[in-house]
Amino acid sequence: MSQEIKKDDTEALIRKTAKKLFFGEGKFNATTQEIADAAGVNRTLINYYFRSRDNLFNLVFEEALLKEKEKSDAIMKSEMTFRDRLTEFIENSMSSAMQYPFLEIYIVTQMNQGCAYKTPEDMQKTMEKLDSELKEEIEQGNISPISTEQFILNLASLLSFPTCMRPLFQKTMEMSNETYERLLKERKDVILSTIFKN
Repeated sequence: MSQEIKKDDTEALIRKTAKKLFFGEGKFNATTQEIADAAGVNRTLINYYFRSRDNLFNLVFEEALLKEKEKSDAIMKSEMTFRDRLTEFIENSMSSAMQYPFLEIYIVTQMNQGCAYKTPEDMQKTMEKLDSELKEEIEQGNISPISTEQFILNLASLLSFPTCMRPLFQKTMEMSNETYERLLKERKDVILSTIFKN
């Protein structure tokens, strides 16, 4: 039993380390040895558990996408108000983007290289729900008139751009990691005040 627990712990450690290297540090080409060194394990264990570096990469990528979808689905299906759900979505997105700033970059890179990105099956229902709720918020005077498509583009830009462009912004504005982290943590309130009138 203890051997089985140790196996699960080692496998989870390798996955977590690989995810951090790939999507936290942007080292998409990290070798098996680099992953093993960062995890503090023998390189042969990666081949033992995952057969190859590419299998490990694909596995942690699919897991990352699945977790993001599960979080988004839970928020969309909750009974909270539109503003509360949006607040939670922003908090989750910023937290994920701060932890794994290169995940979205990788998705876009793969799409540019012709790799298919699987659109969630219930995306149409999600869009219809968002469209209906957004119109209601506009009618109530909470949000300035805007199309659903433009709303999504604005929200995605406000969320993703500061993390995707972090190295450039930090360098040009001569900011420490601590200062920039503080800015990112302030994003939720900045985004909400940009979207809502009051």
